[in-house]
Amino acid sequence: MSERKPSPFKTLFEADVATLIHAADDVYQIRFKNRAANAYLVRGSKRTIMIDVGLSTNYPSLVACLNHLGITPEMIDMVVLSHEHLDHIGAAYHFHRSAYIAAHRLAANKIMLRDDFSMLRKMFNEPNVPIDIDIWLEEGNLIDLGNFRLSVMYTPGHTSACISLFDQDKGLLFAADTLMPGGVMGGVFGSGSIADYIQSLERLKGLNSKILLSGHGRLSDTPQDDVRIALQRSHALLEDTAQLFDALDARSNFEPIMQSVRDLNKLDD
Repeated sequence: MSERKPSPFKTLFEADVATLIHAADDVYQIRFKNRAANAYLVRGSKRTIMIDVGLSTNYPSLVACLNHLGITPEMIDMVVLSHEHLDHIGAAYHFHRSAYIAAHRLAANKIMLRDDFSMLRKMFNEPNVPIDIDIWLEEGNLIDLGNFRLSVMYTPGHTSACISLFDQDKGLLFAADTLMPGGVMGGVFGSGSIADYIQSLERLKGLNSKILLSGHGRLSDTPQDDVRIALQRSHALLEDTAQLFDALDARSNFEPIMQSVRDLNKLDD
């Protein structure tokens, strides 16, 4: 088996639980070493944003990575949340006083209502504090940073509320948990759907993306290969699910068993 080629992305700094990686000019990945999702800093000529911020417990390491770049949390103009899961949004409340917090309207609703089931609160030991959403995003919105123009794409599947951000001129695809390096899928949770997942991946397949900046794992300079593999896996998952439901729906096979159960329930007189 051939080994993967060396990463073209340079590591700039390492904190206790986070690594700062240079993804592209003025774009940085903060990759956490625990269960938190990746965070991204995009330093624009007009404004600076973060895309996802990881868990609240990782906030000191996040700040250490930002400080290495000469950035303080107060210099962040906007935090864009890709969806409602706490491993992506847990630290967002730290930015309330200095930055606008943005999310797709479906994610915003879950976050504002503190829908703990949708946010996977029991999976993460996070402070139970409110996260306010200032800007409700929709498909087709444009986030203009001056030297970056990020289009908001509604890409449900992992959940019903997922978005991806794409800079067409630079080929930067911030795909969160919709697409990860090697074609890894982020799973289908709660309000998610395999069929929606496939449709979203088909949309990403049609982009001229050059760098994949995903919710977990390394950066990838082969996004077209990644999405092709993810589509194959998602179709296989859909077929497996269909076979499972076919088996569960084969009532004729289960009817004799159910009748025996009903007969036994009559014996208690």
